[in-house]
Amino acid sequence: MTGAVAEITGLEPVSVHGLSTSVWEVELADGDLVVAKLTDGAAAEAAGLAWLAESGTVPVPGVRGHDDRWLVIEQIEPGNASPAAAERFGRQLAALHASGADAFGEAPPGAPPSGWIGLAAMDYASEPSWPRWYAEHRIAPYLSRATALTGAEKAVIEQVCERIEELSGPEEPPARLHGDLWSGNVHWAADGRVWLIDPAAHGGHRETDLAMLHLFGCSHLDQVLLGYRAESPLADGWQRRIPLHQLFPLLVHVELFGRSYAHQAVTAARQALEL
Repeated sequence: MTGAVAEITGLEPVSVHGLSTSVWEVELADGDLVVAKLTDGAAAEAAGLAWLAESGTVPVPGVRGHDDRWLVIEQIEPGNASPAAAERFGRQLAALHASGADAFGEAPPGAPPSGWIGLAAMDYASEPSWPRWYAEHRIAPYLSRATALTGAEKAVIEQVCERIEELSGPEEPPARLHGDLWSGNVHWAADGRVWLIDPAAHGGHRETDLAMLHLFGCSHLDQVLLGYRAESPLADGWQRRIPLHQLFPLLVHVELFGRSYAHQAVTAARQALEL
């Protein structure tokens, strides 16, 4: 690991602290702290961070460099969550979404041909219409690989794809998404701001990012939404569509972790069909 970091940054590591089995905090010879991450998605994540940063909205760590398997970014000192930071984050997230994308599924500039969401592959196929794109590129591929689901469970989710046009709500333009916005990727920093980490950035529906914030809980979520809606009101019925937008990340979890997320995925599909 230290050799890869030295090659990417041009500086020798002087100390290393493991944060997980694939992430390390590294002090470089010039005194800077960086985070080194071992991931097949290094190039896609680097491109995503640059695309989010280009919007000038929510802060993201700067990329120090990457190769095919290693990503090195600046270390952001952690801090405490606060209502004020949450409301500010909500406004910034709305501005990020409004910075837009050219199509649903659009890849960040400079990204490789395919991306990643966590440890799962994610394609960058693009479409001008969200409903069919979501069904064909964010539900169907993961459903086909969800071997933990029974035939009857898959049939429930297939109904969502069949009825996607009526379930999708008002038409929206493509938004610039973080793409994997669960609470673990919302970094409350010592500078009093929220920074976004570990993106699976692409063009998508802004309600998908918000639905992912709801999925595993986010500190001060009410304040986040307050700030968001003050900056950019949401379409009628957005809360009823949360399960529809959660179906994508839940199917990713079924692919990666199996039966433990099967019930939650099927429940989300059934709730989406009740719209």
